[in-house]
Amino acid sequence: MYKEIAQNRERTIFIMAMFFVVVVGVGYLFAYIYEDISIVIGAVVFALIMNWVGYFKSDAIALSASRARPVRPDTNLSERQAMHLVENLSITAGLLTPKLYIMEDPSINAFATGRDPKHASVALTTGALEKLEKVELEGVIAHELSHVKNYDILLATVAITMVGIVTLLADWFTRVRLYNNRSSNNKEAGWLAVLAIVLIVLAPLFAKLLQLAVSRGREYLADASGAMLTRYPEGLAAALEKIAADTTQGMPTANRATAHLFIASPFEGKIKTGARSWFSTHPPIEERVKRLREMNL
Repeated sequence: MYKEIAQNRERTIFIMAMFFVVVVGVGYLFAYIYEDISIVIGAVVFALIMNWVGYFKSDAIALSASRARPVRPDTNLSERQAMHLVENLSITAGLLTPKLYIMEDPSINAFATGRDPKHASVALTTGALEKLEKVELEGVIAHELSHVKNYDILLATVAITMVGIVTLLADWFTRVRLYNNRSSNNKEAGWLAVLAIVLIVLAPLFAKLLQLAVSRGREYLADASGAMLTRYPEGLAAALEKIAADTTQGMPTANRATAHLFIASPFEGKIKTGARSWFSTHPPIEERVKRLREMNL
């Protein structure tokens, strides 16, 4: 576990450094095209600001994108019970109690976010509160608290900002290329066309590889850690089976940048097998259930 925590911190630094290099590299190309060194300076400033936002504000971005609201323990019994589970499991795990948020969605899902255990938040869907038994909900919450304790949340939430910005850059350069093609036929349009094509091709691949790098292995680890926390693997296993069998349509508030945060894919068709599973942000649910039921605690 300690080795995994150290690796998560190292991966986070690597992702932020890679993002910095990509943005400054694009800025350098623009400076070359327009023969203006100030573009490089602007790119450096932009990359530093976005890295700061990714580290300190990505949790707020994830919660806002998912339309999560703070829990209302004074007015709702199910939310009050969920809050008590979070508090009790946090004490057991030796963690500060994270903030609890609720997503108004009938599907069963959850995620954790934040840069460290002191600034962590856990979000649950209303479907999870309504459809899961207490031991099942406890298993889901324990899984998310394990992400907090293992520092998975730092890596995962920073990845949201990086993936989102790279995707936006690809879209922006496409628009710039189209504008320049209409307005001129000089070498600038040619360079911008090449750059836009490269970003259009690489941005989705970069985003997918980044999500896969931070998702699949950590889900197995969080499953095992969560089961050890509750001492009852069957609770999480049963919850995952309910998630797989849930006929509710995919979450409308979810997007490709935040999908890797959730305990299970927030899109339709949660179970993927064969070659399709290679490109999923989550390992197959049936394999996760199998591993949980093979645990001896």
